[in-house]
Amino acid sequence: MQKATFGGGCFWCTEAIFQTINGVKKVTSGYMGGELKHPTYMEISHGDTGHAEVVEIEFDEEVIFFRDLVLIFFKTHNPTTLSKQGNDIGSQYRSVIFLSP
Repeated sequence: MQKATFGGGCFWCTEAIFQTINGVKKVTSGYMGGELKHPTYMEISHGDTGHAEVVEIEFDEEVIFFRDLVLIFFKTHNPTTLSKQGNDIGSQYRSVIFLSP
């Protein structure tokens, strides 16, 4: 299993998309990139903690490649709107990809 972590706006919307993809085994919503170790929704909801709403995707690379997940990611949100996706506004909704070591 491989992992990829994407932030493309509301994590519930992003989660729903990736859960339907063949080869994706698990999608977990959460927060990354901020100062707090275990932030709550209420703590990040004002956009001032530095966190982004993200989904961690566990996938089988024998079924789907990372590059295919990246293409899906960019086709399902607008990365050119700074800190905004649709009606969701704030830095926690920014477009971001976190890489694992």
